[in-house]
Amino acid sequence: MGHFLVVGILVIVVAVLTYFGLDAVGLMPVQASAQSVSIDWLWNWEIIAISFLFSLIVVPMIYSLIVFRRKKGETGDGEHIEGNTPLEIGWTVVPLLIVLVFAYMGAYSLGDIRRADPDALVINVKAQQWVWTFEYPEYGIISKELHLPLNQQVVLKMQSTDVIHSFWVPEFRIKQDVVPGRVTEYRITPTLIGDYKVRCAELCGSSHYSMESPVIVDSQADYDAWITAQSAIAAEAAKTPEGQGQLLTVRNGCIGCHSVDGARMTGPTWFGLYGENVELADGSTVVADDAYLAESILNPQAKEVAGFAPTVMPPFALSETEIANIVAYLKTLK
Repeated sequence: MGHFLVVGILVIVVAVLTYFGLDAVGLMPVQASAQSVSIDWLWNWEIIAISFLFSLIVVPMIYSLIVFRRKKGETGDGEHIEGNTPLEIGWTVVPLLIVLVFAYMGAYSLGDIRRADPDALVINVKAQQWVWTFEYPEYGIISKELHLPLNQQVVLKMQSTDVIHSFWVPEFRIKQDVVPGRVTEYRITPTLIGDYKVRCAELCGSSHYSMESPVIVDSQADYDAWITAQSAIAAEAAKTPEGQGQLLTVRNGCIGCHSVDGARMTGPTWFGLYGENVELADGSTVVADDAYLAESILNPQAKEVAGFAPTVMPPFALSETEIANIVAYLKTLK
């Protein structure tokens, strides 16, 4: 009986030390959404269970190796034990009950984080290799940044134009796949002002690592100011061909592969491109004029640029006017 008492005390001590040790490490990032509270509550109980089960396995094993090891000079066999029916029933029933309890807790947490607000702000999200694009349909705004108002539920209606992506902001805790041919929803209520980052959590191609975009949680006043400023910018841009072309490049995700400042990305930079000689993969050279740029938009595989992997850029079904507007925008990038 003494061994059981010692082992029991050691299990409790090691379980407590393990739990507080894991808690001190800070495994989770800061809570920045209302949904993260429920998720972290469930996570905390799981850590408690894991710490206890770890101790329940490791402590008796190490204790037995030390206390019941074969002593010097011992040559006899150990005690023969046929089994222990109550123990076997116990370690079957008790874990089953624990699993059922955690199943209920998980269902409760899931219901809590998916509770819908009928007045939620709707933002459309487009995912494609390798960029996120955010549209605010109520205001006609398209942005490379996701701005969210504090303490207001937001529902992101997400679509993918190519492969499966996954929308994940660690501080919000929730992760949601974005599947081609479907509209998936992601509900979140930001509770902490700050700058965060959305990452793609599903391997989606060679530049998967760079599929990140800023997520900014603003106070209501700052959010309203940002909306007003962006609405004015969009209205002003719509007045000129080059402004409309810039909006088209954002809406179609072109900025995910082409930089406008000379930085090297998956595709050739647009900075200073117009009118320059472009070396092609077959060794020939072509001038980046209106015709070449229009062809590259409509048929990206027609002329591969030297130094870049074979293009995965899809052809875009744009009108002649839209293509002309994009070309007009590219002419300004000098």
